[in-house]
Order: sequence, then structure tokens, then C-alpha cells
Amino acid sequence: MLSFFKIPLYIIFYWYQKIAENGNENAMNNLAKCYYNGDGTEKNLEKAFHWFQKSAENGNKDAMNNLAICYENGEGTEKNLEKAFHWHQKAAENGNEVAVLYLAKCYYNGEGTEKNEEKAFY
Repeated sequence: MLSFFKIPLYIIFYWYQKIAENGNENAMNNLAKCYYNGDGTEKNLEKAFHWFQKSAENGNKDAMNNLAICYENGEGTEKNLEKAFHWHQKAAENGNEVAVLYLAKCYYNGEGTEKNEEKAFY
């Protein structure tokens, strides 16, 4: 029987940081989530935003949506609904299914874009 050990979060954080610094966009997104939630490190929304942005700019669709949420809520950066819409849209175009729901909400409420109920239900 295989036994699994729980790895302390600070060790996971350490390795995400090393791998992210070497350019891995998945590790960048995971490192950002550590900073966002305070897992294995102190919670730091500015650093979370930085790593979400870096990961998103390197093509990570989950980071694109996470970055949009930061812009939407003003977490780690100034609130900017237009940028939130942009990143939700980019994430949705890249196959992030959760981003599609956020995009529909943006269209329905006119957040960061012109209100368009037809696109909200498309």
C-alpha cells in the first residue's frame, strides 16, 4: 500500500518560487495563489498580483482569470473593470471555462464593457 505524506506548505511555496523564477508559468500562477491565500508565506496581494500578471502574460489561462479577479476587486492593484473584462475575455478565449461565467456577468451588468444581455446569454 502506498503512503502519502503531507508536505508542509512552506516547502511547497519554496519550490513554487524557485520554479517560477526559472520561467514556468504554471509555477508562477501557483506561487501567486500562495501569496493570495497566505499558504506557506505571509499573505501579500501585491506579490500575488505580480505573479498572476507574469503568468498571464506568459499564456497561463488560469492566471489570466485570476488576474482579472484582482483587477475586478482591486486586490494588489487599483480596481479597473476594463482591465478585468480584458483578462476575463482573454482567459475565456484560451479555454478557461470559469472565465466564461465572469465574462457573462460583465456583459450582463455592463462591468468594464457596454451592457449587452445578448452576449451575456450567448
